[in-house]
Amino acid sequence: MDGIMASKLFATRQGTIVLGVIAAVIAAIALIVYLNAYRNSVNNTALAPVLVTKGLIEKGTSGSVILTGKMYTISHVAKSSVDAGALVDPSTLKGQVAVADIYPGTQLTAADFGPTTNSIAEQLSPNERAVAVPLGTPEQVGGVVTAGSHVDVWTYISDTKCAYELVHNAYVLSTGSGNATLRATPAQAGLILWGSNIGQEWLTLAATVATTPTERPICGPGVH
Repeated sequence: MDGIMASKLFATRQGTIVLGVIAAVIAAIALIVYLNAYRNSVNNTALAPVLVTKGLIEKGTSGSVILTGKMYTISHVAKSSVDAGALVDPSTLKGQVAVADIYPGTQLTAADFGPTTNSIAEQLSPNERAVAVPLGTPEQVGGVVTAGSHVDVWTYISDTKCAYELVHNAYVLSTGSGNATLRATPAQAGLILWGSNIGQEWLTLAATVATTPTERPICGPGVH
């Protein structure tokens, strides 16, 4: 009789232990499932910074123009909504050029850009133009004016014996074949073209950061 009772007690304790182990395993599984769901929820709702276009960025626009023109904004979006290869650091645009049109409100991605070709067009912002000035060596300050120089553009009118400053502190994009190609606004480009038709144009070399104000017309002795 005592043996039967002991056997029943052992069986009951063993069953309790087994049930306890099963319950613990089920609880552990439920905890793991909950933690994974919570982690996924956090990842989907957490925000990440990305570069987003303010307006249309046309194919061929250089990264430097995008940077200087502030053609982007830093937006924070859910991590689940971040595009593959999305750019987060504006400095990554340096030395790059858009390989296709990028539409307003679009995340900038690595696939949107390729290495710059350093063409003149890539160095112009939307409101800038390149204008070529045909010049001889004396008019180019003895040939020391090169790409990257800053110059003032003058025109000398022989009939009036007066020199007029047309554009102040223009940036030289390139030189060669007797031409200096300058970066200018549309209005400045028009002045330069006008000056080349009414007189002889000259360049004067300026400091990298020139602060001299626009000069008044300078005329020869006895000319007013």
